[in-house]
Amino acid sequence: MIKPGPEGREWWRGTSVYQIYPRSFCDSNGDGTGDLRGIISKLDYIKETGFETVWLSPFFASPQRDFGYDISDYLGIAPEYGNPDDAFTLIEEIHRRNMYVIFDMVLNHTSSEHSWFAESASSRENPKRDWYVWQDGKNKRFGRRRPPNNWKSQTGGSGWQWDRNTAQWYWAAFLPFQPDLNYRNPDVKNEIFGVLKFWLDKGVDGFRLDIIGSIFEDKEFRDSPFSWKLFPDENNDGMLFKSTCRTQNLPESIDFSRELRKLTDSYQNPPRFMVGETFGTPDTVARFCSNRGLHSAFAFKCASVPFTAAAFRNLVLEYEEKFACPLLPVWAFSNHDRTRRISRLGENHAKARLNAAFQITARGIPFFYYGEEIGMTDMKLKHSDSLDPVSFPFKKLPAPIFNIINRKVNGALNRDCVRTPMQWDNSENAGFCPPETGPWLPVNQISAEKGINVRSAESDEGSILHCIRSFLKFRAASEAIRFGRMEIIPEQLLPETVLGFSRIADDNESVRVFLNFGNKPAELAVKENEKILLSTELRPGTRADSPQKLRLSAFEGVILG
Repeated sequence: MIKPGPEGREWWRGTSVYQIYPRSFCDSNGDGTGDLRGIISKLDYIKETGFETVWLSPFFASPQRDFGYDISDYLGIAPEYGNPDDAFTLIEEIHRRNMYVIFDMVLNHTSSEHSWFAESASSRENPKRDWYVWQDGKNKRFGRRRPPNNWKSQTGGSGWQWDRNTAQWYWAAFLPFQPDLNYRNPDVKNEIFGVLKFWLDKGVDGFRLDIIGSIFEDKEFRDSPFSWKLFPDENNDGMLFKSTCRTQNLPESIDFSRELRKLTDSYQNPPRFMVGETFGTPDTVARFCSNRGLHSAFAFKCASVPFTAAAFRNLVLEYEEKFACPLLPVWAFSNHDRTRRISRLGENHAKARLNAAFQITARGIPFFYYGEEIGMTDMKLKHSDSLDPVSFPFKKLPAPIFNIINRKVNGALNRDCVRTPMQWDNSENAGFCPPETGPWLPVNQISAEKGINVRSAESDEGSILHCIRSFLKFRAASEAIRFGRMEIIPEQLLPETVLGFSRIADDNESVRVFLNFGNKPAELAVKENEKILLSTELRPGTRADSPQKLRLSAFEGVILG
């Protein structure tokens, strides 16, 4: 465990994070749904793999229409996952192993079945009416109701939802049954801060903040300007030919991040940590972290970066500029909403090992999604059979058209494909649940038939799992990798396919990292007496290949020192 340290050496700066989607990780009671007790039973595996922090997707009380991201009680636990005592035990068991735990907190919206919304929607005079974002519509046209403006939800179509009972529209930035809270009302802010304090008091070490950039909307409810963007990308400049400038990344949302920081800073021993999910250019995202805002934010641009040395070099240079120290980006190439990285890499395990080496050694916080460490792939599921509510409006589209659109948005229209059960062994249902039980989503049979599971990976010294374990072990022991500055080696000094950088600690401990993104070997000059400390391939960790030359295999990454 990385101990709490002085400013600049806080535990979260040097940690590594493992994301668990509770519904799909491990079923302890045989009902086909992963649960908190199942997670507890696998904590030793996470610890042995070298991860120091666990991020848990939501398991709070919820009607599960968006499988946990539609919360109906922030202090309750959905019964399919367990009960409050299970949650408290999970926190204790993680800490007992000298690890940290962060909860996924959805602050932007609640479920439409939350008691707050039930009150808010009961009448215009209800005291909680202003807890959500309500507006009158425009005058009818051709006898049809018209929403207040042209704002689009993040899932396509208007984000405004008509409420017949009170004859007004409510705003939902994501799905129709997830109404947005109104943070311009101080009562809402106080109530939510009380929720965060409850879990911080229970020992939670921090929060991943879901779509935190959408907390505030334009106060005047002005129309969104035209944008040339049809599909959103990592910069999220707009979608469906509408800008998001009225609904995302407003100055008020950035100010709110600083209020959250003040709250978490009031908790110490250890200090607490917040990472934000927000979309935009690296410069825009960095504003959420500057001036003591969020501790970190996801570098989503990395999810779609081409697998070349030049593209990764440009990526690093951009984030080194926009997230210059003391800011720190999060490197996450997969998550519960996006295509698994190895599927983007053509299921090439050598590329996956190299990708992990970059993730663990570059300046930033490495986040890995469950199953990524064993090479779990996206499952091919028909969108017409999907359980993901995001896919519902598209079910009538022909499969080829749907697949093209889905690839454009990095798999976000059918998230079932990346949420299939964890593959623990080669038994029926991959050890996720008993053989006689039907899992909530089917096990990825094609992946399972290829022997992709924890048991097989543990017995294969050349597996992605062993590679990640080796690199995480090195990271935990290296001041330079955990906290050191990063210096990019000029491309003119390296082969075209190689990315190189140094990591240098304040005490002058330093290592150099070389990553060959080419499908052929590459040779480069090394310093005299420089040794291979670690490689993504099985090779002796002694001297470099010759006193002054190093020959990297295709898709090999090494640490030299």
